[in-house]
Amino acid sequence: MSFLVISGLSKSYGSVAALSGIDLTVPAGSRTAVVGPSGCGKTTLLRLIAGFEAPDVGTIEIEGACLARDGDALPAHLRGIGVVSQDGALFPHLSIADNIGFGIDRNVPGRSERIAELAYIVGLDKTILKRRPHELSGGQQQRVALARAMAVQPRLMLLDEPFSALDTGLRVSMRKAVAELLESAGITTILVTHDQAEALSFADQVAVMRDGKFAQVGAPREIYMRPKNRMVAEFLGDAIILGATIVDGHAECVLGRIPVGNEGRGNAARIMLRPEQILLRRTAREGMAGTEDMLFGEVTECEFAGALCTVAVRLLNNPDPPDAAAIGSSPLILKRPGTDAPDVGEIVRISVAGKAHILD
Repeated sequence: MSFLVISGLSKSYGSVAALSGIDLTVPAGSRTAVVGPSGCGKTTLLRLIAGFEAPDVGTIEIEGACLARDGDALPAHLRGIGVVSQDGALFPHLSIADNIGFGIDRNVPGRSERIAELAYIVGLDKTILKRRPHELSGGQQQRVALARAMAVQPRLMLLDEPFSALDTGLRVSMRKAVAELLESAGITTILVTHDQAEALSFADQVAVMRDGKFAQVGAPREIYMRPKNRMVAEFLGDAIILGATIVDGHAECVLGRIPVGNEGRGNAARIMLRPEQILLRRTAREGMAGTEDMLFGEVTECEFAGALCTVAVRLLNNPDPPDAAAIGSSPLILKRPGTDAPDVGEIVRISVAGKAHILD
């Protein structure tokens, strides 16, 4: 069932169009991530949904009720929407308890118990409720901000880059904890982020934004493996883009003959492979003799970075298919487990797993 429906949403600041014709449908209880480069309009979209600003054109509806239409908008405090910003925006002069309970009327019976319950829900010990924000870690502050947003019992939660200020390990654990918390509470959520991995792992639906418009909206796996165009492909992760000729459901390219997972427009096409689809097997240079149907490469660089290493592989015996200049003298750049990092100069046999995707 559709919970949030956005239609034809546009917003300009002077001559600058921040959003242009945004359409988005968010199912009830789901998590949607809006991802894109800085300045593409992500935060503007969130502010319009929250009610901090009104759209120039378009509508925003929640459960069939209109929150905004063209220049008219329901005030933010009447929308029942929770917002968690990048820095948490806690009140430094208030205790943690008062920060969490800021949206709860002081005359409400059981207010203190409700604050303690919210702290427990987000994984905070009740002993910190008397502290001030500066006495907490970054992760604890974000949990306080989340508890404060949940205190008003929102029907929709908006998260604006809430994990970006945290270090890597805490960021991953917080993201997982928040996702589980919101799912268990049945709260529909929209996350704005510039982090591709964060968007893909957090959301049920991902919307890739560029220049105030959605380039593609879909399920994380679908949008990652079958991006609409080169921009989406390269923004959501490392991508190998090659020129190819499509013949009988296969792409003939510098990496050989690869099955394709979708139909292209005509014979000439651009295909995409994710680096993890490229398989390497160590071999000896002597093993290349008499194997013209196989593709080999030489490791020219190997940058060790702990769990993963970045490997550059120069093709050795590739044929000369159409548009071979797509790779030319440039090596393939791949990620491999650090425990199995190849040495520079090693010869590897190259093969491709799965299907290539034809880009528009």
